[in-house]
Amino acid sequence: MTAETTEPTGTTETTEPQPLHRAVIRFAGDSGDGMQLTGDRFTSDAAALGNDLATLPNFPAEIRAPQGTIPGVSSFQVHFADFDILTPGDRPDVLVAMNPAALKANLADLPAGGTLIVNTDAFTTRNLSKVGYDASPLDDDTLAGYQVHAVAMTSLTLGALAETEVGKKDAERAKNMFALGLLSWMYGRATDGTEQFLREKFAKRPDLADANILAFRAGWNYGETTEAFAVSYEIAPAGLPEGTYRQITGNTALAYGIVAAGQRSGLPVLLGTYPITPASDILHELSKHKNFGVTTFQAEDEIAGIGAALGASYGGALGVTTTSGPGIALKSETIGLAVMTELPLLVIDVQRGGPSTGLPTKTEQADLLQAMHGRNGESPVAVLAPRSPADCFDTALEAARIALTYRTPVLLLSDGAIANGSEPWRIPDAADLPDLTPEFADGPNAPDGSGEFWPYLRDPETLARPWAVPGTPGIAHRIGGLEKSDGRGDISYDPDNHDRMVRLRQAKIDGIRVPDTEIDDPSGRAEVLVVGWGSTYGPIGAAARRVRRAGLEVAHAHLRHLNPFPADLGEVLGRYRHVVVPEMNLGQLASLLRAKYLVDVESCSKVAGLPFLAEELESVLTRIIKEGSS
Repeated sequence: MTAETTEPTGTTETTEPQPLHRAVIRFAGDSGDGMQLTGDRFTSDAAALGNDLATLPNFPAEIRAPQGTIPGVSSFQVHFADFDILTPGDRPDVLVAMNPAALKANLADLPAGGTLIVNTDAFTTRNLSKVGYDASPLDDDTLAGYQVHAVAMTSLTLGALAETEVGKKDAERAKNMFALGLLSWMYGRATDGTEQFLREKFAKRPDLADANILAFRAGWNYGETTEAFAVSYEIAPAGLPEGTYRQITGNTALAYGIVAAGQRSGLPVLLGTYPITPASDILHELSKHKNFGVTTFQAEDEIAGIGAALGASYGGALGVTTTSGPGIALKSETIGLAVMTELPLLVIDVQRGGPSTGLPTKTEQADLLQAMHGRNGESPVAVLAPRSPADCFDTALEAARIALTYRTPVLLLSDGAIANGSEPWRIPDAADLPDLTPEFADGPNAPDGSGEFWPYLRDPETLARPWAVPGTPGIAHRIGGLEKSDGRGDISYDPDNHDRMVRLRQAKIDGIRVPDTEIDDPSGRAEVLVVGWGSTYGPIGAAARRVRRAGLEVAHAHLRHLNPFPADLGEVLGRYRHVVVPEMNLGQLASLLRAKYLVDVESCSKVAGLPFLAEELESVLTRIIKEGSS
């Protein structure tokens, strides 16, 4: 059997695909079944067809989780539509379960009447017993409420590859491509992109490339020819604003934003970092861009990583470090040093479930208070948070603007849902990106005419001190972790000077210019305002749409700038009778808003390692609106 003889062929009796506006598909299987690759390829094809989309990968923390067990289940959910969408979907319309563990772990999320596609070959007595099934759910009434398609994917894949030279183990591994082919047929996805991808992925093993392509085509042909799948579907491209788009994850967008910041500032970029889930992909991506003046340094630990980044900033480069919550704890002393030396530094925290090692592959927003206050002494820094994968690019540029303009560390709080999720990104014109060119000290600046250089003589507008690159003639100076005298920069233990310097550093952060609060309040009559930050943007926005369709009014404000807050935020909060703050923590932003603005904020918290569902927030908002109007 050769690839040329098994192309998708079609039949003489076909029905027109049924049009749909949206669909949610979840691929689930063992961590070795290739579910992330399968979901990513389906997503790429959806993006190529112009659908709007959002994804939610979910995988075990263990490198080799126990095979066939619930802790070892890996899944990938993709929501694609012909209109703008905000979330990966609450529940799948179609669940592809490659084994009993995947079925048991995900069945509760499948709504009644949903489509279930099961790999029957994996439902052996041994696999069933691993997850507590006394009998196969395919043989009793467990699945009676669903549209069940029992497909022997492994056997069909082995049959399709019987005449190839690949071994049985490699042939079995290709069953995920069979599943991808079947779903590609169901939703009218083109086959060329995946086939080209497989040839490139296995360029050094053409036999494996051919085997996976054969399995992919076998799945497509199975959907086309079997009577079990009588209906296929079609989802038209979304009406997105005109432009050139690509699918992008949050980590990739952050990396591109850092590259763009280097280009628009004219500075070399140094990433000093230590690999940690879920931030490591930023290192992997930036390591590919040496031609843009980016140097990546994988240090032996978190402290060395940020030390190298701060050293690069001292030398006149854009220093960047990436990590997750546990790494921020280790980096905190050096962040304090950056506050004292008043140097620009980007610190990216891709948050995960904690405390300690916690849930390395799950999402959470529990590092906000750590970012705000997790250092000794009064150590104020700017704090920002992107709202979605595509927004990471703009937020990285904004973080660089603040760091370079105000000579301060900036903490950027992403999270696991943003980092690994993906959506369409409209590629900007490079000429439209902000000019981030900094000014460097080029000579003596002492106001007394002494010809000396004062490293802490501040800009009257930004309160930033001069950025002085070592070795520049005439600007020999001293900086470091000990307190310095205002202006001159001599080591000082004077109480009044320390008080003045502490207040100046705080005033510099408080004075950062940020845009006013954007409010989504279509009618202008809402009495309930939902305030969010980070990846809660999608679920809050989707819930607000549902509430409004039900005839109720709600407003939504989403904060990118968390320190300082927008200058008008207090006035905005005061306009509404009720303020609700959904967070994937125990109410950290809610506490900050209560303390600063004395507003009675209602906290809505979730710490399950998973994002909010839109239906969860819809229920909360509906209750609050109705209680407030009664």
